[in-house]
Amino acid sequence: MVMLDTLANALATIQNAEMRGKSEAIIMPASKLIAAVLRVLQQEGYIGEFEYIDDGRWGKFRVQLLGRINKVGVIKPRIPVSYRELARMPEWLRKYLASRDIGVLILSTNQGVMTHREALKRRIGGVLLAYVY
Repeated sequence: MVMLDTLANALATIQNAEMRGKSEAIIMPASKLIAAVLRVLQQEGYIGEFEYIDDGRWGKFRVQLLGRINKVGVIKPRIPVSYRELARMPEWLRKYLASRDIGVLILSTNQGVMTHREALKRRIGGVLLAYVY
């Protein structure tokens, strides 16, 4: 099996485990990008603790689920956005999030992976990676 998008696979694993009411999910393979996105999800209170497990191959993450995720997924194609576009709340913000104040978009910026609200606060743009609510 060839895995083309490991982030999409990781978020699908979380979504599926969340829908089935599981208390934890195992994500493999591990990557720095997946770790950064998990850190953002943890800071926003969507997941609990997560740990890296070195299995001698690519590694994996064990993620504690809190039952707070309704939907999570990647944004494809990855959309580059400027600060001005973020501030205007364009159509893709309405497309991916349930409501104006519910959920976050996750961006990769030159200052690391963060939510769209944090990027607005820092007045920077980036590339849209994922959404969660």
